[in-house]
Amino acid sequence: MPWLGVIVVPIVLVIHVVPSPNRKGEVLLVLSAGAMGFIIDTLLVSADIFTPILYLLPSPFSPPWMVMLWVNFATTINVSLQKLHGHYLLAAVLGSIGGPAAYYGGAKLGATTALPGTSDLILLSVVWAVAVPVLFWIAARMNEKYKA
Repeated sequence: MPWLGVIVVPIVLVIHVVPSPNRKGEVLLVLSAGAMGFIIDTLLVSADIFTPILYLLPSPFSPPWMVMLWVNFATTINVSLQKLHGHYLLAAVLGSIGGPAAYYGGAKLGATTALPGTSDLILLSVVWAVAVPVLFWIAARMNEKYKA
């Protein structure tokens, strides 16, 4: 049901942003994460690192349901993952483990047409070791610029 995330995540986003003391910063963070995720996943699909179930957009473009996963992840950065702020190395280590695990788990659940191989998982690990600290850096900039 690739359409489900496209419907549910915006609702979760509204529920997340409305009570936030830093609405503008949160919105810019999730938009940044969505754009970053679209670019990264499109490049990964183009490189045949993984092949997601397509929805709305043709290959190699990242489907909207995958972009929503990035958006949803970004909502956790200033809340449940708040303790990682300023700890970029730890964020990189956790990203290098959690990112590939998420892609592999999604593949096992049928979100892709094939399981990623070992070299694909290593590349995903490197990508996420960079992406997660970048998202925390963006969050820090948004938090500074748009303090409540």
